[in-house]
Amino acid sequence: MAITSANQLELLQTAEAVAREKMIEPELVIEAMEDSLARAAKSRYGSEMDIRVRIDRKTGNATFTRARTVVEEEALENYQAEFTAAQAKTYFEPSKDGRSIWLRDGQVVSDFAGGPQVGDVFQEQVPPVDLGRIAAQSAKQVILQRVREAERDRQYEEFRDRAGTIINGVVKREEYGNIIVDVGRGEAILRRNEKIGRESYRPNDRIRAYVKDVRRENRGPQIFLSRTDPQFMAELFKMEVPEIYDGVIEIKAVARDPGSRAKIAVISYDNSIDPVGACVGMRGSRVQAVVGELQGEKIDIIPWNEDHATFLVNALQPAEVSKVVFDEEANKIEVVVPDEQLSLAIGRRGQNVRLASQLTGLDIDILTEEEESKRRQAEFNSRTALFMEALDLDEFFAQLLVAEGFTNLEEVAYVDQDELLSIDGVDEGTAAELQARARDVLEAKTRAALESARALGAEDSLIEFEGLTPQMVEALAKDGIKTLEDFATCADWELAGGWTTVNGQRQKDEGLLEPFEVSLEEAQTLVMTARVMLGWVDPAELGGATEDEAETDGDDEEAGA
Repeated sequence: MAITSANQLELLQTAEAVAREKMIEPELVIEAMEDSLARAAKSRYGSEMDIRVRIDRKTGNATFTRARTVVEEEALENYQAEFTAAQAKTYFEPSKDGRSIWLRDGQVVSDFAGGPQVGDVFQEQVPPVDLGRIAAQSAKQVILQRVREAERDRQYEEFRDRAGTIINGVVKREEYGNIIVDVGRGEAILRRNEKIGRESYRPNDRIRAYVKDVRRENRGPQIFLSRTDPQFMAELFKMEVPEIYDGVIEIKAVARDPGSRAKIAVISYDNSIDPVGACVGMRGSRVQAVVGELQGEKIDIIPWNEDHATFLVNALQPAEVSKVVFDEEANKIEVVVPDEQLSLAIGRRGQNVRLASQLTGLDIDILTEEEESKRRQAEFNSRTALFMEALDLDEFFAQLLVAEGFTNLEEVAYVDQDELLSIDGVDEGTAAELQARARDVLEAKTRAALESARALGAEDSLIEFEGLTPQMVEALAKDGIKTLEDFATCADWELAGGWTTVNGQRQKDEGLLEPFEVSLEEAQTLVMTARVMLGWVDPAELGGATEDEAETDGDDEEAGA
């Protein structure tokens, strides 16, 4: 197969036909042809030669040239494709027959007075090759490979921009429960765990799905679809509700139990528009369109509110809420409901509270009014018993302290005396006696804790470390942390506690110093101070190191999840 005048135009015609079929640029196909012809020519002239092919974009004429580059003498390795400036002087002159040129920085050299320079390229034409059967087949494979790569790149760029949107397609086939979908210029996959319930599809069925991810892989771009992703429902509402599309109403959060029930929180930035009513539509037309697409999934549309408690009350609908107690540090919330509302608040198999938790991003504990009353009574009794035993008080006086809001001995010992005097029946002498007894008990506990810590092997470096009480040192020593070096290796969440997510469920990690109400920030400061004292961290970089530590600890916590 020689490149003759008879088939020169066929190159351009073939390039245009392939480009049109694969929907890529003709230039890419022509470049693939040039590359394949150059490889074939190397098999004829020698693999060490730098053979280049240029196809004229108008005539289709293929020009074969041999290139040699000027290099430093010590860098000369390939004598077939390189030569030194001294060797190049013989050829450094204008071409008389137009079959050779000199290039410098990609431009044709016109001034030959200065002699050849390193980096100059000498190109001279060589006779076209006559491709044998093997060479022709190899050239064809190169072209097909390059065209295939260009087609994959085009598909990836096209569908990458469509990630996070809804796409329509036609079912082609089913493979091991996964649905292969024709999406126009490519194929996508809907995995069986991304289908709603027990959906089944037949070839040529039309399907609508959410483009969850687009990945570039060796076998081509992989497009992953989903019908269970919460954002699929959000995008459906965006299609059905013009106010959401226009940005007047915003979807703040979505939680789904695919095929069963979902909750969506919305907010309106126009006081004249009711966000819930707009999403429901006239006679429920808008929400019913979404429900129909989601196989009858029940949808609760909830007004979003910045206040966690108010938002949670809305999210737990249709259950009624009596009281909400929010623990901001633990990102946890307790909800008290009437006894008869408990099953409604929890929902079937915990569905209602689970969706509300996903929607608000909070851990939710639901208690009945009776359970809360029992718990409060138990706390009252335990604190009363503490004051009776530690301060040698009668039951009435101990209950009086608890009723006034005192929860532990530290509050009694170190509170301003005026707060004790505000209690009926307490004079200055009684207040002084109460505080003296509380301090004596605390000092005795401190001495006992210090002796216990030393007995466990705690070293003075840890005992004398500012910020740690003897009780804290005792708790650390019981866990094997006995030196300042041991303490400096701790992560802040190991000391103050934290939360990790395992299999979608948030779990509490108990901190060693959590019983002493040490916050995450305080634990971080203590650990960094210890590292500075040990010379592990430069004090000048303490601020930046603290931020890095926070990021590292966050990564550790995620890794544990």
